[in-house]
Amino acid sequence: MIDKTVQTPEQALADVFDGATVMIGGFGTAGQPAELIDALIAQGAKDLTVINNNAGNGETGLAALLKARRVRRIVCSFPRQSDSQVFDALYRAGDIELELVPQGNLSARIQAGGAGLGAIFTPTAAGTMLAEGKETRRIDGRDYVLELPLKADFALIKAHQGDRWGNLVYRKAARNFGPIMAMAAQVCIAQVSTVVPLGTLDPEQVVTPGIFVQRLVQI
Repeated sequence: MIDKTVQTPEQALADVFDGATVMIGGFGTAGQPAELIDALIAQGAKDLTVINNNAGNGETGLAALLKARRVRRIVCSFPRQSDSQVFDALYRAGDIELELVPQGNLSARIQAGGAGLGAIFTPTAAGTMLAEGKETRRIDGRDYVLELPLKADFALIKAHQGDRWGNLVYRKAARNFGPIMAMAAQVCIAQVSTVVPLGTLDPEQVVTPGIFVQRLVQI
């Protein structure tokens, strides 16, 4: 019998290792798997590379992970905002590395990782500092930049409901990066509000099929 449910976030994250690459879903706090992040802090893995849209809000969730100095490098599109003081202080002190990626490129690179593509050409960032050192090519009269796919050892995402097979549905804007991150990670860990019986979810509403989810924990 297939049953991907795990009793606690701590059990779900027990094998995250030092130096792992971890994708964390969320657009700011919308769809951020805060309880999984808290469990990751308690678990103790360090020297992490985190792939996320933002670089933390306030001092909770992802910002708390940064404050605990567990992250060596972050790949994101929006590292600075009014309440990103934790990242800002670490970056200015030289205590964290940043790879700045335009948001569309971030999504496309994660999708490429999940789809098994070797690389993609995108016009975004052509002719800017973000294209320095990267292969460029003129296609149909427009400059394109070669971008490599993004993959991860683990993805931490948040969904609304799931079943024991790992099929997931999301709630509104909380969906954001979750579906593509689930595809691009070796191990996808999803926190859901409710685990429902098999057959309850409308197949037409399932966004992330269970084949992309390895662990499911109800929060």
